[in-house]
Amino acid sequence: MGEPVDLDLADLHPAVDDPALNSMNFLNEVAQQWPEAVSLAAGRPYEEFFDDDAPPRWLARFRRHLTEDLGQHPEQVRRTLFQYGRTKGIVHHLVARNLAVDEGVHVDLESVVVTAGCQEAMFLVLRALRAGPRDVLLAVAPTYVGLTGAARLLDLPVHPVAGGPAGVDLADLRARARAARAQGLRPRACYVMPDFANPSGAGMTLDDRRRLLDLAAEEELLLIEDNPYGLFPAGDQGRLPTLKALDSGRRVVYLGSFAKTVLPGARVGYVVADQRVAGRDGTVGLLADQLAKIKSMVTVNTSPLAQAIVGGALLEHDCSLVTATVRQRAAYGRNLRHLLAGLSRRFPAPSPVRWNAPAGGFFVVVTVPFPVDDALLRRSAERYGVLWTPMAHFYDDGAPVNSLRLSVSAVTPDQIDVGLDRLAALVADELDRAPLPTG
Repeated sequence: MGEPVDLDLADLHPAVDDPALNSMNFLNEVAQQWPEAVSLAAGRPYEEFFDDDAPPRWLARFRRHLTEDLGQHPEQVRRTLFQYGRTKGIVHHLVARNLAVDEGVHVDLESVVVTAGCQEAMFLVLRALRAGPRDVLLAVAPTYVGLTGAARLLDLPVHPVAGGPAGVDLADLRARARAARAQGLRPRACYVMPDFANPSGAGMTLDDRRRLLDLAAEEELLLIEDNPYGLFPAGDQGRLPTLKALDSGRRVVYLGSFAKTVLPGARVGYVVADQRVAGRDGTVGLLADQLAKIKSMVTVNTSPLAQAIVGGALLEHDCSLVTATVRQRAAYGRNLRHLLAGLSRRFPAPSPVRWNAPAGGFFVVVTVPFPVDDALLRRSAERYGVLWTPMAHFYDDGAPVNSLRLSVSAVTPDQIDVGLDRLAALVADELDRAPLPTG
């Protein structure tokens, strides 16, 4: 007999056994089990840029800001840093300055809620929008698994919208929204990553961004814009304006993160929710106010010390992360170009292996003529010493997906070469194993 049990999985929330919630744990488990494998899987910042001296320096810089710029006396400074803090955050004014400096976005300070990573920002927004069983979320597929998992926990169905090289198929988005309404459902919002999306790497043109905003207004949809990679174009081309920068009708709820640009260990993100919300008593407030109420029951407030570190980093660079991430942008762009060139050398035409060529960000999608699943990933890690991410983790229908995601952010060019050599050996062996075409 097995060990006695105290609970049955069937008596817990169904989402705890959902594939979306299992994905991150599985991928972390594979990475931990084969730590010597070259990892082209993790979308993490490059660790060589971490500076042991930076966090205390940033903390000291923020303390000076509290004293010299905000006029706090020593007791107030200690309270700001060491006590429970304001639910919306203590660096909201610096976040707003950063958005103005880097993105040309000017927002009411009260519309900013500083969160425990961008993941909490997603959760708060979806929790607020899920008002009843008719509500659904639209999301461009393939979709970041953290968004799908958060929606599962909130019993908010996700309806996929076709993505493709242009980032989003606008005709399909309109059709999905109308089809949902025809079924008696209420599509609340569409989740999009217009800049170098995770996992596809796709980006939207300026014209498509404008058309998307027009469509959202016509269909009365909110757009949830997630932008963790927008500061990392791979070439000399200028950055395109965010949807929020183009948003004149308050259609965009904007999610931001300092994980890729400042320090992932700080776990600080934010949401800009400047939509006007009518109260039952006739008053009008901000969606951010409602998100803060939810946050107060989830995390109470974001760590003031973590916020102070991020705030000091912003102050050190006059609130410009474009200025602060020059080295990172150069390294990630170099790595992306190196990976794409390496794929071309290892899989020259007429190879059946195909891949996209994103203009920036961390990710490239490789398509192969055989099934790509978790079992193949384990075999790749154990026998070939290279890790990558099966794209099936980013789709919600369980259908086979013959593609994988490669990440360039946490490796050197030499590691990319080793990883691609090992990937090429895996692909060659899988092609030899595949049945010959008939007819």
